[in-house]
Amino acid sequence: MSMLHYYAYYRADPSRLEELRRVVADLFRVLEASSGVRGLLRRSRGEPATYMEFYENVADGAAFERVLAEALGRLRFERFSPRRKTEIFQDVEA
Repeated sequence: MSMLHYYAYYRADPSRLEELRRVVADLFRVLEASSGVRGLLRRSRGEPATYMEFYENVADGAAFERVLAEALGRLRFERFSPRRKTEIFQDVEA
């Protein structure tokens, strides 16, 4: 089975970075506790308002997506960015 890799990106107000970091840290704790997947947060070098979350090596995409959606709702993530976009990639079999 091929592993899945999730990349979520969004624009958020840079003046709310500390609050965003706290919420994303909570999100990462929930996801790691429920799925074993550790997230990383990065900010664009050229666009300081653009952020990306990385979740790599996800074995069960359906379960991960369910936990992610529930956590985002519970944390009211849309207050930072209503236009969060998630891309999902899979390994290329050689």
